Amino acid sequence: MLVLDKNKPSLEWIEHLRGRYPTEHEIDRTLTRRLKRRAGPGYSPLPLEVLVDGVTALIRSQHQGDFQIQEPRWLSGGASKLQMAFILAWDRPGVGFELTRMVLRMEPAESIVETSRMREFQLIRAVQSVVPVPPVFWCDAEGDFLPYPALVYGFADGVSKPTAGASGVSGLGTKLPEELRRKLAPQFVNMLADVHNFDYSKAELSAFEVPKPGIECALWSVNAWERIWEEDHDEDSPMMRLAAAWLRQNMPALDHPTLVHADYRVGNFLFNEESGDITAWLDWELGRVGDPHQDLAWTTSAAFSVRDEEGTLLVCGLLPEAEFFAAYEKASGRKINLKTLHWYKVLNAYSIAVLTLATGYRIARNGKTHQDILVTWLIGIGAVLMEDMRVLIEKGE
Repeated sequence: MLVLDKNKPSLEWIEHLRGRYPTEHEIDRTLTRRLKRRAGPGYSPLPLEVLVDGVTALIRSQHQGDFQIQEPRWLSGGASKLQMAFILAWDRPGVGFELTRMVLRMEPAESIVETSRMREFQLIRAVQSVVPVPPVFWCDAEGDFLPYPALVYGFADGVSKPTAGASGVSGLGTKLPEELRRKLAPQFVNMLADVHNFDYSKAELSAFEVPKPGIECALWSVNAWERIWEEDHDEDSPMMRLAAAWLRQNMPALDHPTLVHADYRVGNFLFNEESGDITAWLDWELGRVGDPHQDLAWTTSAAFSVRDEEGTLLVCGLLPEAEFFAAYEKASGRKINLKTLHWYKVLNAYSIAVLTLATGYRIARNGKTHQDILVTWLIGIGAVLMEDMRVLIEKGE
């Protein structure tokens, strides 16, 4: 019998979880690293000088020319990550001297969503010719130069909501004017289809694994999220146990894996207010090679929906769900499987409950994040999340 202290996890317990919940190797590595470091110090505010020194060392390790970091400043947004904006004066290969606006994106001591910076780096680089994304420059995958794993990417122009518009945390509840909706909606749908139809076979995606035909893709997901639940929760929940069992009993088969953004929604893209053009897709940290239904289920979640002036519910505040699905099928050439779509809606609800009730609690309790007030507040909606999950499961019976 393993003696368990989740705040100071033993190597035996960590290996037990790894064996019980096998998943993709990079996700396993990231979660294992998190547990091995959990007993260490919590988050403490970092002076910009520390980040500037770390970025300087990172760039120097991979760039031979002269450079100088100018105007460093904290950057809001990015949800669970720490971000610093700066200007790099450098001799850019193939370009010459240039002043380039850049962003450092870095984990805190523990994040409510613990992910791999290498996966995010590789995925953004892979899709740069498919959809608009910021250019990526350097990755500190293990935190060798900075306090925590990080990547450096180019600053992208645009806004995530209208200047005069209202929105909640992380873009939730964003209301878009009708004229802007008409411009954004077709791009929103077509770009999702482009991501799903992209031939990723020749891209450098060594941090990813391609699931075999069948249920392996679904199994990796359930294993990863149930492992995180076991790692982080203190108070057990019959509803969470039931949901995990339901997900395992109803895993859908997958024939043709695609790239999946896994957080494709309002708030995660930037656009030009005047032209209405989408200028950049952000937050690829949860991306994977998997089932496109995962994106479709996430994008159409009620949490990201907003009603228009007539009271019609709009997917991500852009267009009605039926129109969204019809436009996606036309743009992608894919037929949506409603049963698979529903399974991923349950999986997504389960993952949010895990992050809210387990991970959010754990990192706030241990002082591991710069957003302890926010994640503590989120715990309060746990009962609502589990009720939504119960309703979804009953609909699938």
